[in-house]
Amino acid sequence: MTFSWTQHRFSGGALALDVANSVILRFDAERRIDRYADPAAMRDFATAANRFSAEKELFGTLEPVTPENHAAFLDLREATDRHFRAGVLGTSTAEDLADLLDAASVIIRRHKAKTGRTPLDDATARSALVLATFEEPERLKICPNCQWLFLDRSRNRSRTWCDMTVCGNRMKANRHYQRQKKELTA
Repeated sequence: MTFSWTQHRFSGGALALDVANSVILRFDAERRIDRYADPAAMRDFATAANRFSAEKELFGTLEPVTPENHAAFLDLREATDRHFRAGVLGTSTAEDLADLLDAASVIIRRHKAKTGRTPLDDATARSALVLATFEEPERLKICPNCQWLFLDRSRNRSRTWCDMTVCGNRMKANRHYQRQKKELTA
């Protein structure tokens, strides 16, 4: 299956959330797709993040995760999703935070400070740590359509969907279809 990292795939508003959102239909066991199951897709994510990530200026040019760091990177992705999703749902535990901090520290310890290029896993760990100390946690939301995590950067905190042009339009079209269907059966 051919897959490309488009701007929509970077709707999270923070690199750590975009990485967490790399699992499509996370809670549907039959249709779940892990975009990082293909090592080429994981490599290509770094290239796309250089173009589309909301935090691209913070970390400089991103380079792909090295094969020996794949497992730690996936652990960070899952810890990021658990911690921030639980925070939005109001079910966060100290263990969720500890798992996130552990996963981030494993990655950060592996990398020496360099100038120019930043490994994707290092930038993701730092992004997650910035989010963990974010002063406005109520801005972190879950899209009601695709269940992706996203940061609401709108002025009045009213953003509902991860991406209005994709999920927002799908939800509006579905509501219109349901109204039409109801009118036809009434």
